[in-house]
Amino acid sequence: MKILVLNCGSSSIKYQLIDMPSQDVLAKGLIEKIGLKDSLIIHKRCDGKETCVEGEIPDHTLGISKLLEILMSAEYGSIKNYDEIFAVGHRVVHGGEKFSSSILLTDEVIKVVEDLIDLAPLHNPANLKGIYAIQKILPNVKQVGVFDTAFHQTLPKYAFLYALPYEYYEKYHVRKFGFHGTSHKYVSKRAAEIDGRDYSKLKIITCHLGNGASIAAVKNGLSVETSMGFTPVEGLFMGTRTGDLDLGAILYIMEKEKMDIKEVNNMINKKSGMLGISGVSSDMRDLLASAKDGNERAQVALQMYAYQVKKYIGAYAAVMNGVDIIVFTGGIGENDCITRFNIMQGFDYLGVKMDEEKCKTIRSKEEYISTPDSKVKVMIVPTNEELVIAQDTLEIVTK
Repeated sequence: MKILVLNCGSSSIKYQLIDMPSQDVLAKGLIEKIGLKDSLIIHKRCDGKETCVEGEIPDHTLGISKLLEILMSAEYGSIKNYDEIFAVGHRVVHGGEKFSSSILLTDEVIKVVEDLIDLAPLHNPANLKGIYAIQKILPNVKQVGVFDTAFHQTLPKYAFLYALPYEYYEKYHVRKFGFHGTSHKYVSKRAAEIDGRDYSKLKIITCHLGNGASIAAVKNGLSVETSMGFTPVEGLFMGTRTGDLDLGAILYIMEKEKMDIKEVNNMINKKSGMLGISGVSSDMRDLLASAKDGNERAQVALQMYAYQVKKYIGAYAAVMNGVDIIVFTGGIGENDCITRFNIMQGFDYLGVKMDEEKCKTIRSKEEYISTPDSKVKVMIVPTNEELVIAQDTLEIVTK
C-alpha cells in the first residue's frame, strides 16, 4: 500500500512516496519557491533516477498536481494511476491540546486545525494548504494528520504550565506544547530497538539538534519534558532563535531601541541564536570554519551551544532520576562530530564513557558512540519523520 507523505511549508512541499508495510521509499523530492516565477520540483526515484522540473507554480494545488504527474510519468514515475495511492499523511505542526495522537482528517478535524492557527500562524496555514489540495485533487483518498506536538501531550501539568496568571492558560492555552515530537518519538523507540531493551522501561534523552533544536526526556515510552515551549523559541538557542532568556532583557531592549512587537518577534526568531552571537552565520559548518580561523565570537557561540545542550541533558537526567540512553539526531546531532564530542564531556558522574574515535568520526548512521562498558549508552539515530507519518497513516486508515 503506497502512502504519500507531505510536509507543506508556506512556499515549499517536501514529499515521499512510501510503500507500506515494507517501508520502501519509492520516490522523494522537494517543490520549492511556490508562488514565484522560478519554482522548481526536484524529484528522485528509488533507483536513483532524478529530474528537475522548472516553471511557475502559483499555489500548492498546482504543485501537488505536477508532483502527481511526475509520479505517474513513464520515465520518472513510481505509480500508474491515482488509484495506487492508498492514503496521504500530512505533517501538521500544532495540534494544541486537542490532539494527543495522529488522526483521520475529517471535515470536523480540519475545522479544529483551522481553529488552532493562532497557536502556529506560520505553520498550520501552510500544512492546511496541502490538505485542501489533496481534497480537491484526490477527493476519495483518506488523509491523516500527524502532529509535531502530539507526542508531548503526556507532559504532566506541573511541567507544561508557566508561572503566569492561570487565567491565560484557561483563556488562551498559554502553556508548553513542545515540538519535533515525531522525531523524538521515532528516535527514542528506535534507540530502544537497537539496544534490545523494552521501550516501556527505559529512560531516554533525545537530542534533536539542527537549525531548529530541542531535547526531550522520554520515560517509559512517554514524553515527560521537552525544551521547546508555547512556541519553538523556548529552550536551546538555535540557528537564528534566542532560546531561553530573561524576559526582562527583551523589555529593556524594546524600550531602549523603541521596538514594536513585530520588530521584537523578528529579532528573537530570525536575528538571534548562532547568527546573532557570531555575526557570521546560522549554519554550524560556517561557524566551525570561522572558529578554526580564530573568530572569537564564533568560538564563543560554539561553546555556548555545547554548554546549553549539556545543561539540558543534566536537567533531564534529574527529572527522570537517571538515564539509560542518550540519543543524537538532526543535522547537527548526526553529523557535527566536534560539537557532539564537546557536549558529551563531563558526564562521568552519570557513568558515561565515550568512544572518542567513534564520536569524532561517525556521521549519519545508527551507531553507538559510547564504549561497550558505558553505564549510559550514547548513540546516533538518524531521524525518519516521514516513516512515522507513513506508519501512523497506514494504521489509522486500515482501522
